[in-house]
Amino acid sequence: MRRVNNMASPLERTLEALRELTQPREARMAQTSQEDVLLQTLCHNLSVLDQKLQQDSNWATLQQLRERVISQLTWSVRSDDAVWNFVTEVLVQLLCLKQTMIELLEQFVPPKRNPKSPECAPALPPDTLSISQQKTVQTALQFVITLGICPYLLPGVGTPLRCRSDFAATVEKLVCYLASPRGMWRLHIVTMALLDIANHPSLENLILTRHLGDLLASLCQLVYSPNKYQQNLMSEEASRQEDSEKQKGLTDAEQQSCQQALQKLLDRVYQPIVVKELLILQGGIKQVVSVCVGKTRTFSQTPAWLRHRCGQLLSERLMKPNGVQVVVRGIVEGAGAGIAGGQSAEAAAADWRKCDIVARILASCPQQCLSVEEYYRQVCPQVLELFHIKDKLTARQFQRVATMTFLSMVKEQPELTDKYLLKPLLAPLICCLDIKDVEGCSQMGAVIVEESELTCCVDDIYKVCVVGNDPSSKLLASLEAVIPAIFSLYCFTARGVSHLRSGCQDIILWFLQKSEPPVAMLVLKQLAGLAQSSPVKNPLYHFTAGSEGGVKLTVKETVSDEDETLYEKVSSEQWRIECLAQLLSNLQESNLTGDFFIECLKGLTCLAGEMDDRLATSRTNGLPEWEQQEQQLVTLQLIAVLCERFGHLVLNNTVHVIEFVIATLDRCCMNLTHRTEETVEAQTLSMGMGLIAAMLGGAVQLTSTDFDAMKPMLPRLEQIAVLHPDPVIQELASDLRITVATHGAFSTETVATAAQSTMGNPNKPTKSSHPKKTCPVTESQRQSPISYSVGGMEHRNMATSGNSPRNFHQILQIAFDPEVPTRAAALRTISHMVQQRSPDALSNQEKVLSVFLENLKHEDSFVYLSAIQGLSVLADVYPSQILPRLLDEYQVSPEGPEKTRCIETRMKMGEVLMRSTKALGEIASHYRDPLIRVFLRGTKDSDSTVRASSLSNLGELCQCLHFAIGSVIHEVTECLTAIVKTERESEVRRAAVHVITLLLRGLSEKTFQILDEVLQDLYRLLKYVNQTDEDEVVVLHAQIALEELDHIVRRFLFPEEKLQKKIVILP
Repeated sequence: MRRVNNMASPLERTLEALRELTQPREARMAQTSQEDVLLQTLCHNLSVLDQKLQQDSNWATLQQLRERVISQLTWSVRSDDAVWNFVTEVLVQLLCLKQTMIELLEQFVPPKRNPKSPECAPALPPDTLSISQQKTVQTALQFVITLGICPYLLPGVGTPLRCRSDFAATVEKLVCYLASPRGMWRLHIVTMALLDIANHPSLENLILTRHLGDLLASLCQLVYSPNKYQQNLMSEEASRQEDSEKQKGLTDAEQQSCQQALQKLLDRVYQPIVVKELLILQGGIKQVVSVCVGKTRTFSQTPAWLRHRCGQLLSERLMKPNGVQVVVRGIVEGAGAGIAGGQSAEAAAADWRKCDIVARILASCPQQCLSVEEYYRQVCPQVLELFHIKDKLTARQFQRVATMTFLSMVKEQPELTDKYLLKPLLAPLICCLDIKDVEGCSQMGAVIVEESELTCCVDDIYKVCVVGNDPSSKLLASLEAVIPAIFSLYCFTARGVSHLRSGCQDIILWFLQKSEPPVAMLVLKQLAGLAQSSPVKNPLYHFTAGSEGGVKLTVKETVSDEDETLYEKVSSEQWRIECLAQLLSNLQESNLTGDFFIECLKGLTCLAGEMDDRLATSRTNGLPEWEQQEQQLVTLQLIAVLCERFGHLVLNNTVHVIEFVIATLDRCCMNLTHRTEETVEAQTLSMGMGLIAAMLGGAVQLTSTDFDAMKPMLPRLEQIAVLHPDPVIQELASDLRITVATHGAFSTETVATAAQSTMGNPNKPTKSSHPKKTCPVTESQRQSPISYSVGGMEHRNMATSGNSPRNFHQILQIAFDPEVPTRAAALRTISHMVQQRSPDALSNQEKVLSVFLENLKHEDSFVYLSAIQGLSVLADVYPSQILPRLLDEYQVSPEGPEKTRCIETRMKMGEVLMRSTKALGEIASHYRDPLIRVFLRGTKDSDSTVRASSLSNLGELCQCLHFAIGSVIHEVTECLTAIVKTERESEVRRAAVHVITLLLRGLSEKTFQILDEVLQDLYRLLKYVNQTDEDEVVVLHAQIALEELDHIVRRFLFPEEKLQKKIVILP
């Protein structure tokens, strides 16, 4: 060991000196207090080190280095204070360690790397410290901080010793708090010495990672303390040890050097850590009174001057580039959520209070900022950047902070936020609505908004609105301006596959739910094209699919063909209405859907009146005649789509039903005024009056509010009672008016009879002389005030009393009634009886089949759709007898004048076969051969619509066959290939490609087992279509099929891992 010590390097010798100073000693007396033990240890360690330096020749090199370092110091290392002597000696040894590292690094020449072993790590520099050596240096630094800085900090500056550890509490009793300027002078010496030592890279991390807060507290006190020269807590013992040299205060040059050191330290350290330490220093320890073993301790608050200066320093961090992110990281990561994230990151993201604090800090303008607008101009772009952090765990925290900051700024400064936050956020969508003549400034196909910009815009709006969920008037007003663009984007994404669809849908639904009802109604009208507004989208722009699943905005190519332009406009309007109905289907819990439906009915009534007074309306609304006609068509289409999609659920409360009836009465009064009455209007009037009679007869429990809503009916019922030509309707309208006016206190027999007829009460049949004007309701539909069925007899009676052959034959006769509603009701009753396997329907299969086939040829959709439903039910119940007959009917193709009408019937029969195939499900494989034969033969028909229908049925069949399709897959593949490559009609090619999509979707994971021989051919065919076909819809179908194939391959190559526990019973 002696030989090893003789050979010790200067670096090891210096570290050994630090160990001699910091190693603990055993107490000599049992009764000695901890303070005395500590003081004895410090004095003993100093004497041992001094003896070695003076007497041991092995320490001569270190002694020479020590003397050289001391000669360069401006302060004395010896005094009457043993603790201070210990601190100065540790500082000298640390300075010697730094000087030794510098000299070793200057002499170091890195060896050349061996080219034969390039993977070997390079040689470490000689100033690198081992883990044990770093612990020695950290111990020495802890002694310096505890004994040389903390005792001289003012109350409330930094963390007190008693709050750190038990050892620090012992040190607090030992050290004496010296007064200024002597304490300030010692604080200045230790602080500047540590900063000097920290200039070396190997020692910088050891000092700044653990003691940055203490250094900042020391520098702030040296620079900003207003009582640097005032006496503070001087003990009697310290006052007796005054020395003229140590009593000098800090000069102006020393204060300036401290200020420069503070600024340099703030700039060199990782900024979030600086923010965290400044916040801790600014908050300090609140004044708390705690009782511990009968003793009361009072903790001091942070001085006002320190809070003010820390606030200024924090504001400086905030106003720098990326200052917002620095402040957020400093607060969030300082709470335990590090950069690496983890559970601490998730906990920090869930802390709403912390996020709210950060949001309020960022939303408030600092005092030293020139103006609020200047602050918002610098900070707002940085707030938007917080939404775009890529790291998932970090983004989860920052997103919540950014959202709450955004919403706080919108509330506090709405005008500035609109300029610096909302407009930059909505800029990509505003470009979609901006009206410019792009023909001269941009080429056709040029990208106006990139895919990434549009994706970020939608994601950011979703985070602010849907996730933040704190609506304000300014936010809703700004979002209202771009809702048309978001809806156009939603309509485009609904046609294909895009990750933007759900975001657009949620944003629109959130806006409609949070807006005032009049605003939401106006926006719905604008989206439907029923109200004047800014254009939904610039007509010269259009959306196109992006390469990463998003959407980009490009300049549309001009189309010279007027027919194609008209077709594109009509189809786009129809699709917009379908998408609007899809959005409204998610709002059924609210009253918005019903209100919008009633508004459409009122608009239809107004348009009906405008047809006979177009000039006056044109003057009133300022709309040309063609726009009025267009609005009428859109309104009719909207009503049809809403009725088809929602049915009776579109009106989900009594007030909606009342408003619906009022709109019906308005339309009837309009027709009576212009003396134009139609059959449909008469039936609608009968239905509306039957609904009111049922409501007054007890179908629903009416309140005073409901009767108040019925008051507008009174003048309309009076007008109908006077002008309507039918005396029965006149009497019913007059009696209804009396019943409504008396709030149900007086009711005539006519009203009661109409109510019982509408509700389908079998005990009290209808006594009206015009039964076809009433609208009976089935018992199963009685719970809803607007569920009804149309016909000349009660639907329920037909279904329940049809057990006798006489009644069944009456229903068959009614199925040929000239009245459309009566015929349709009879067909649906027969379908219900077939589905319930009624004995009469079972014994009269041929007659039932003939009835359905005959009604299939009817022109009215209400009738032939009921016949289609009946045939599909019949084929599902009796497939072996009915399905061959249907296939024979589908193959009939006469020539001559009946060909056009027969093609329509065959198309309807194709719909029947499609529904039947879906209903058969797994047993469709039993009828595979006849179905495949007919559908393949239909693909060669001379009419394109029949070919497309056959292909559509073939696709549904392939989706149900699964393994049963294996033996005929080559025939199907060859047929599809030939059609795709040779067919001229785009509708047929679309259907052929769609068959491939349905085939892949039906087989799913079984694709590789069943299609192993033809899968490559199908893939090549889809790629061929995607690259060569001129029809965009065909290409879109091919892309969907390729995406379906891609999903199948991915699931096959990367199956989803299922974590399962297996319990094995050992023998």
